[in-house]
Amino acid sequence: MFSFCAEPKTLEGLEWLACYLTTGKQMAFYGSFGLVMALLLVTAPVALMFGFGGAMAARSHFLPLRWFGKGYTAIVRGVPDIAFFLFFVIALDQGIEYIRHKIKCPDWDMPIRQGNDFVVCPQAKMPLSSAAAWVHETYSFSLAVVTFAIIFGAFAANVLYGAMRAVPHGQLETAEAYGMSRRQTFWRILVPQMWVYALPGLSNLWMILIKATPLLFLLGLKDIVYWARELGGSKTQIFAYPHPDWRLYYFLGLLVFYLLLTRISEIILGRLMHRLTRGQATMGGMS
Repeated sequence: MFSFCAEPKTLEGLEWLACYLTTGKQMAFYGSFGLVMALLLVTAPVALMFGFGGAMAARSHFLPLRWFGKGYTAIVRGVPDIAFFLFFVIALDQGIEYIRHKIKCPDWDMPIRQGNDFVVCPQAKMPLSSAAAWVHETYSFSLAVVTFAIIFGAFAANVLYGAMRAVPHGQLETAEAYGMSRRQTFWRILVPQMWVYALPGLSNLWMILIKATPLLFLLGLKDIVYWARELGGSKTQIFAYPHPDWRLYYFLGLLVFYLLLTRISEIILGRLMHRLTRGQATMGGMS
């Protein structure tokens, strides 16, 4: 980064620190904070979409669909997150490769399951081994988004289902008495009013989602936890910038990052709650 960084072993003091903090790996560490934020910003609306669909299915008058909605929330909420992460990502990845294998290699005569190995033809690998590094990273990120969305979508479905039931039934009956169809009542009366009941639960889910982002490390993505452990570990003289074990300081930096992120989230969610409850009738009177 700086011209005087050509010979790291000759540096001392602030020059050494300036060069150390601008190495390629350090830049990757800084970029991993963007990865976490990207995961949150992409996963939150996708999980909300999953949750809304699950809540609508759980309220459906069509029995199989109602079973599906309630089964989705019950099964996913009942499985530990870490077990779901370790199982689902592998299953999804192998499922995609299996389908590609059947389409691209119909003449393959070897078994796909060979003991503990899952073997498909090279053309079916996802992504291809010859693909650029960014393709591999994007694919892993997409798997992470889908996994996070399915898990937190189940919790969001439960929250939204309860919020829909919390809307006073008399208002729905009044809408129907005025000639609104069931669809109109749902979208014009139920959905706009349910958010005030759903936001506290969704706020908690957002906080839990923030705390769950270190699980990216389990999915093979080089997130902030990976780089904090990698860079903070003791480095001997064989490295360009040797230093003792600094993991404590790196993880303290992560602590500050997460505390700031949760505090900013609390402020934004608090203002959103105030806006939603403006003019809303509550148990204690008008808000």
